[in-house]
Amino acid sequence: MSHKPSTPSDRRTRVTVLVALAANLVIAVAKAVGGLIAGSPALLSEAAHSVADSLNEVFLLAALRRSRRPADSRHPFGYGKERFFWSLLAAVGIFVMGGCFSFYQGVDALSSGSSETHDGYVVGLVVLVVALFAEGASLLRALHQVRKQGGLAAGARDPALRTVVAEDGTAVLGVTFAIVGMALHMVTGQIVWEASASLAIGALLVYVAYRLGRDARDQLIGQAADVESSSRIRALLEAQPEIDSVESLLTMQLGPDSTLVAARVDLVPGLDSEEVELVAVRIKRSVAHTIPEADQIFLDVTDAAIARRAAGTEHAGSRPGAHVGGPAATGERGGA
Repeated sequence: MSHKPSTPSDRRTRVTVLVALAANLVIAVAKAVGGLIAGSPALLSEAAHSVADSLNEVFLLAALRRSRRPADSRHPFGYGKERFFWSLLAAVGIFVMGGCFSFYQGVDALSSGSSETHDGYVVGLVVLVVALFAEGASLLRALHQVRKQGGLAAGARDPALRTVVAEDGTAVLGVTFAIVGMALHMVTGQIVWEASASLAIGALLVYVAYRLGRDARDQLIGQAADVESSSRIRALLEAQPEIDSVESLLTMQLGPDSTLVAARVDLVPGLDSEEVELVAVRIKRSVAHTIPEADQIFLDVTDAAIARRAAGTEHAGSRPGAHVGGPAATGERGGA
């Protein structure tokens, strides 16, 4: 199946995801080896965290490719929501592979009272310090792209980029927890510090997974465009001389750069059918020019007075003797 050309933003996001994937693969191996040598629950928790992040980056690469497929008869609005679906899977991966395993490591360490050798402390801390620099570099790359895409609010619209930023930020904080836990364990000889670090990493991952999953869920079930974009669209519609009033405005995000706009408008009296068609085409072009991501625009022309009378009649219809009939009861006289 052919794909739509990638946008510059998509290409930058793909590079960011690939950088994060390479860093996580190397770090996961180093953490796993160091954790097995040291017998460190905090380090093994971080290894699971990096493995989960690596799988999530694979999900995000799939999302970037699959979401660019063009619209077809079964998916007339395109495949932009693929990104939200794969981001939801990434959140589940963080929760199961990262958070749950970290909780297991922390509880197991508390119950077994396992200990490390001095060599184990050295290996573990070296691995974690290297991981901290690698994760920090990946995070800086992701934040740099967010800044180039207009800041946090604009960059957050891309679920792939949002997930990478969340993963890398969590990784930096998680590695810091692990370093502190191992250092305190080394100084005090008490495994409880390292076990507590594992539990803290698990709690952090569960929280991040919940936030990412909630955002993906909202977008999958049909989240409206942001308030600023909706306000700009309404203001543009109300400024058109042919529009008497905007009765309703509905928006829905179809992807990071695709938004559906459906508006019910009441036109000024005296326009014939040909003029209505020309006005609708011009208004759609104005909206698309003002809000580039608004690529699916539908206008429903209605008579507000008839619609209000119909609504009142329908309300009265719940009382005995009321009657509603005829096409005019819908208050609609065509769409564009």
